[in-house]
Amino acid sequence: MASSLNKVMLIGNLGQDAETRQTPSGTSVSNLRVATTFRSKDAATGDWKEKTDWHDVVLWRGERVAQYLTKGRQVYIEGRLQTRSYEDRNGEKRFRTEVVCDSFGLMLLGGRGGPGEEGGGYRPSGQGGGYGQGGSGAAPGGGGGQPAPSREPASSPPPSQDDDDIPF
Repeated sequence: MASSLNKVMLIGNLGQDAETRQTPSGTSVSNLRVATTFRSKDAATGDWKEKTDWHDVVLWRGERVAQYLTKGRQVYIEGRLQTRSYEDRNGEKRFRTEVVCDSFGLMLLGGRGGPGEEGGGYRPSGQGGGYGQGGSGAAPGGGGGQPAPSREPASSPPPSQDDDDIPF
């Protein structure tokens, strides 16, 4: 049985403030435009060239972070590609490809935050991932998250191994 993978990971800047609305059932959905830039050196001239791509992102259930999604803010987006079709005003069939993610597929990175803002991420209390910087807050741009628990044992030294203890 063949399996497939549809996964997108982007780090870029928001081109405009997020537009957030509610569905009839009360679920929040935000639309974002994310710019990513590729930089390469022209072999002929030796000059650096930049190419910017724009990505449409649909963020489901991101009402707690939508207020932080402002133009220029750097974000990490993780989601899946989805193409949908619709009819425009002239009756022509159009297609739109978007990156679809939920609130756990978005992290706010350092960037153009407001005055007094350290640029860290927003992280809801009591949750292990999602909106903000993971880990101990040592990531670039500060960290708004809670410190990660230590992964080392409290006071037990590592066990010593003799040649007799090795199973091969």
